[in-house]
Amino acid sequence: MLKGLMQDRPLLISSLIEHAATCHPRGEIVSRTSEGPIHRCTYADIQRRSKQVAQALTALGVQPGERVATLAWNGYRHMELYYGVSGMGAVLHTINPRLFPEQIEYIANHAEDQYLFFDLSFVPLLERLAGRLSSVRGFIVMTDRAHLPECSIPGLLCYEDLIAGQTGEYAWPQFDETAASSLCYTSGTTGNPKGVLYSHRSSVLHSWAACAVDGLALGAGETALLVVPMFHVNAWGMPYAGAMSGVRLVMPGPALDGKSVYDLMRDEKVTLALGVPTVWLMLLQHVDAAGLEPKEELCLRRVVIGGSSAPRAMSECFETRFGAFVVHAWGMTEMSPVGTVCNLLPKHAGCSLEQRLAIQEKQGRAVYGVDMTIVDDDGAPLPRDGRSAGHLLVRGPWIASAYFRDEGSVLDADGFFDTGDVATIDADGYMQITDRSKDVIKSGGEWISSIALENAAIAHPAVAEAAVIGAPHPKWQERPLLIIVRKPAQELTREAMLQFLAGRVAAWWLPDDVAFVEELPHTATGKLHKLKLRERFKDYRLPGA
Repeated sequence: MLKGLMQDRPLLISSLIEHAATCHPRGEIVSRTSEGPIHRCTYADIQRRSKQVAQALTALGVQPGERVATLAWNGYRHMELYYGVSGMGAVLHTINPRLFPEQIEYIANHAEDQYLFFDLSFVPLLERLAGRLSSVRGFIVMTDRAHLPECSIPGLLCYEDLIAGQTGEYAWPQFDETAASSLCYTSGTTGNPKGVLYSHRSSVLHSWAACAVDGLALGAGETALLVVPMFHVNAWGMPYAGAMSGVRLVMPGPALDGKSVYDLMRDEKVTLALGVPTVWLMLLQHVDAAGLEPKEELCLRRVVIGGSSAPRAMSECFETRFGAFVVHAWGMTEMSPVGTVCNLLPKHAGCSLEQRLAIQEKQGRAVYGVDMTIVDDDGAPLPRDGRSAGHLLVRGPWIASAYFRDEGSVLDADGFFDTGDVATIDADGYMQITDRSKDVIKSGGEWISSIALENAAIAHPAVAEAAVIGAPHPKWQERPLLIIVRKPAQELTREAMLQFLAGRVAAWWLPDDVAFVEELPHTATGKLHKLKLRERFKDYRLPGA
């Protein structure tokens, strides 16, 4: 084999912030801080201070490959750790603070974290947990001396004091691009959370895919609001892709309520916003309650929705009231996470709003780097006809091959990872999730999509949230049970809900019953917690069952 005569330079995360500091030095990072005020800095500032972080960690004795953890919101200091920790050769371990304390304890101990950086919000949590984190040598609160809290956390250090003693004159080390860069744990598996260990190479390649026009189409003219947390799959890779493309980044800190998000969108002239449906639900409720006119007040052009399915009604609301196009995307922690993005093709240019919304309900087309297929229960490939639903398998250079400190590969003989999703793929390559394998409702040998039913129910003006689970049935094995949270001061009956759904879904898909609750359980990443719902309704009996 004749080799090419190209330079062999490793794809390292440090190269991203170096590029940003050289080509986008005045690109702005805007953060709402835990202390309260809005903070503004540039990519050049992030580069300098991330080098100070690397110097400080080196002085503390952190070695390449060791894990350094964070419990932090979206903000400039967290971004400095993204580059400082990984850039020096250590591994950034972002911990989801919304997990149960016992899960956080398990994750930190399993990862063998050496140091833990945390925001002021999490002082009470760390006071309870610090003594149970066996490998952690020190705790660094991400604030300045003026806001340093009095607390019982042992070995407490102040972030600003820690880096102030460093010059920032630091040369990033060069090493193998397959070295580990960051670690995220997923609770979407059975048993204990499992660690997904990303490499420098995988993170840089993923950033290119995110920046591409058929990805998230990022560029220096965009102002992006990162509502998706930096502790959730590296904020969908945006801190890396932002540096690669020069995007102006806006970080909301701990304030994710509808009013705070709306005000930040307005004041910072946000053009692109990224987040999960539960956050956008709070935003839309605020707009309704306050009688706002977002199309007149905001500069928003696109909203990326991932994490769970974007209801059609939500996409329509953003389009008609905000003047913003919803970009539906899909991925997993094991996929870094972007797998598909729902951009339109030239053939859709003349489509009506209704036709476009039908396309936007799909999770989209695979970005370059992701191979995607669907198979039946026996592993046989299914046709890309938009109708045949099967198990969704993926492979690619930023997709996990195994879990951290877990025995064995998670891939099949052809190198595919089973996502646990059930999906269709059409002739144009648009993939649509119809359910999770464990959530699909099997009625009389046929599959009913709980996601499609939920999205249809959400379209009712009195419905705030909806969930569908399978309930036992003596004849059909399972039948759908629709669980509804009404909007405040709204009336809605079982009969009215079923009548609304009639004609919107297949007749045999219609739920056998409707239950009304005050709230629905969610996972730490904002998804509906179907396991808890099934446990809660395990003794529920359908009418006539």
